[in-house]
Amino acid sequence: MKIKSSRFIKSSSKAKDCPENEFPEFAFIGRSNVGKSSLINMLTQNKKLAKISGTPGKTLLINHFFINGNWFLVDLPGYGYAKISKKEKKGIENIIIDYFINRTTISLTFVLIDIRLDPQKNDIEFVNWLSNNNISFKIIFTKTDKLKKSEKEEKPNNYIKKLSEKIKISPEYIVSSSKHKTGREELLQLIQNFN
Repeated sequence: MKIKSSRFIKSSSKAKDCPENEFPEFAFIGRSNVGKSSLINMLTQNKKLAKISGTPGKTLLINHFFINGNWFLVDLPGYGYAKISKKEKKGIENIIIDYFINRTTISLTFVLIDIRLDPQKNDIEFVNWLSNNNISFKIIFTKTDKLKKSEKEEKPNNYIKKLSEKIKISPEYIVSSSKHKTGREELLQLIQNFN
């Protein structure tokens, strides 16, 4: 698939305020500072599409981007940012849950995970929640350019093994690097297959 056009449509705080359409949606979500905006910009080859910030927790709404005139890329708020209040965390959690429970046009969800880390509690809880609610998802391991060559295969396999041991789930995954554009073609092919 070639990305011919990509444009921001709107930000919403509730599923009912999202664009009214029948186009398939591909949701991108992960812990704060996982590299979501960088991945979205790499995928669409549009450096200004998603705002990149050095400060985690900048995406606080559901952002819809219209791609090629026939599908939506949805940038969801990051979870797990420690430096916000419990009330703010609960607000973000409610936005995420509302979107997944009430939005009917989601084709596939991509959960972004920093490959350098062992399975984190909130990633495990979120992946488990998606599975328990029958929401189709795949994992995208980010920041692989920061690994040694020997770790690039070993780390993802170990992560999935640990995840399987903890919650009996072994999701399919893509290994990516926004810096080197690794995983871009694989990701676009996957979206095309679901489209």
